[in-house]
Amino acid sequence: MKPTVLPQAPHFSSGPCAKRPGWAPTVLSDAAVGRSHRSELGKSKLKAAIDGMAALLHLPADYRLAIVPASDTGAIEMAMWSMLGARGVDMVAWESFGKAWVSDVVGQLKLQDVRCIEADYGALPDLSAIDTDRDVVFTWNGTTSGVKVTDGDWIAADRAGLTFCDATSAAFAMDLPWEKLDVTTFSWQKVLGGEAAHGVLVLSPRAVARLESYTPPWPLPKIFRMTKKGKLDETLFAGATLNTVSLLCVEDLLDALAWAESCGGLAGLIARSEANLAVIADWAATSDWCDFLAVDPATRSNTSICLRFTDPWATAQDSAAQAAIAKAIEASVEAAGAGFDINGYRDAPPGLRIWGGATVESADIAALLPWLDWAYGELKRAQTAAG
Repeated sequence: MKPTVLPQAPHFSSGPCAKRPGWAPTVLSDAAVGRSHRSELGKSKLKAAIDGMAALLHLPADYRLAIVPASDTGAIEMAMWSMLGARGVDMVAWESFGKAWVSDVVGQLKLQDVRCIEADYGALPDLSAIDTDRDVVFTWNGTTSGVKVTDGDWIAADRAGLTFCDATSAAFAMDLPWEKLDVTTFSWQKVLGGEAAHGVLVLSPRAVARLESYTPPWPLPKIFRMTKKGKLDETLFAGATLNTVSLLCVEDLLDALAWAESCGGLAGLIARSEANLAVIADWAATSDWCDFLAVDPATRSNTSICLRFTDPWATAQDSAAQAAIAKAIEASVEAAGAGFDINGYRDAPPGLRIWGGATVESADIAALLPWLDWAYGELKRAQTAAG
């Protein structure tokens, strides 16, 4: 039967993600709109955002955090273009974005000493094959595959290379071992539900040393430059930015940070996200048509929760037909007002993707799931009857 209970907040997009519970435009009333980001007020807002993120993430005192242009993509690109090439690099990929970074390093930077360590959607590569005496570029959480790294044990404490971690759907939702991460990037539009466009770059002392001792052989655009006269530009990590930022977005971030602290800080955010995953895991365990894309339960993402079809009626069809099934489910659920933006990523295997970050309430996910069952059942019955 068609469900009758709707989620209170039917927003399940994997980016930009749901706003925090209770959010309203009025929380932006103190935004420094119309003011320069270089004014004392603007810089104080940016410094508060930097300090707030560093504190919430429990960054080591000697790590630096900066707000940079162009979301997580801008952050990881500026890191790769500024620091890679000093030694060989292992590129690790098991989903769309990791593969995009491989393409950039091989096809754009054209580095010669590159090893690609990859796996299909749903699985992790062999992490033991990675040589951390080389530089390593990897995603902590595969946003388009729903597969995450479980720990940093595979990263040597005495490594000679730098680790470059794209953590955009992991930061604030997973326990990151900062002592194993030298360059970390993310966007606050994910777990904190902030507005899009701005990225975040976190550097360890080892990463700073690379920036101050190595000059890449290619030109660097202005928005990638982090040094001046061979030294790190410390102003970037104290409230200055490489381009004009939106102080409206910064105000939204400050509100999200205050909400995060009210939830119990990082531990509270992680607990909220893992509770969302548990709701879907309980449902998937009894579903006769759907399951996780992640093969190993230990690697299931608690933020970008990716699902695949298991019912023979769906799996017997080709990829294009399965993609059409996923799109039809999304359309039916959206038309009912029960959930928005739940289709899988365009490059991933056909299926569904439900954001389970901390800004999503478990009760809303629980209310969504019967609508998925209903939409799939209606579609299957209609297409079976039509022959």
